[in-house]
Amino acid sequence: MKKKLTIIKNIFVWLMVALAVCMMIFTIVAVNTFDRSDRSLFGYKAFIVLTDSMSKTDFSAGDLVLIKDVDPSTLKEGDIISYTSQNTSNYGETVTHKIRKLTTDAQGEPGFITYGTTTDTDDEIVVTYPYVLGKYQTHIPKVGTFFQFLKTTPGYIVCILIPFLILILMQGIDCVKLFRRYKKEQIEQMNEERAKIEEERAEAQKMMAELMALKAQLASQQAEKNTANDDTANDTSASNGE
Repeated sequence: MKKKLTIIKNIFVWLMVALAVCMMIFTIVAVNTFDRSDRSLFGYKAFIVLTDSMSKTDFSAGDLVLIKDVDPSTLKEGDIISYTSQNTSNYGETVTHKIRKLTTDAQGEPGFITYGTTTDTDDEIVVTYPYVLGKYQTHIPKVGTFFQFLKTTPGYIVCILIPFLILILMQGIDCVKLFRRYKKEQIEQMNEERAKIEEERAEAQKMMAELMALKAQLASQQAEKNTANDDTANDTSASNGE
């Protein structure tokens, strides 16, 4: 049972590590590439959809659209493009709309009439070639929404701070357990050494007692021998006097 709990704990820790690392990588990549017309990732530019102007047919607000650089002269009716808006309502924003038809602006520059499929309303100004950022390739649902949430304080706390705090807490608990185990083993080792010293002391005292007993026995035997010799000498002296 303990082994299973350890395995589950290790799996959980690695999942938290992977989650935290993925969140960090995603944040770094997103900050440096999302909504940056001058940056690309593997040849693709990424933009967060801000409105539902294309939700009827293709993608919705909060999705992440991926576009690729293209020669504007190769674009045709029905293609979806991202461009830098020159419209008064959203000037400078990146818009991803469908081409209704090819045309020219008032200065004779080639461009496109674009529209959002949800409202089917043409955009205010013709999109000329210099403002085309690329051709739509695909989209990833709700990634933009998640990134926008991640940029907020609650998003940072939930997605990055809390996983790292959990990892730090778990590592701290492991360090405390390891320190306690070390102290326990140290105390056990000291007790074993103390018991060994006591055992050796008892053995030395036993040997000393045996040695003293042997010495006393030898002294007793020597005394008896001396007494016997004295008795023999007295008997000899008495015999000579007679």
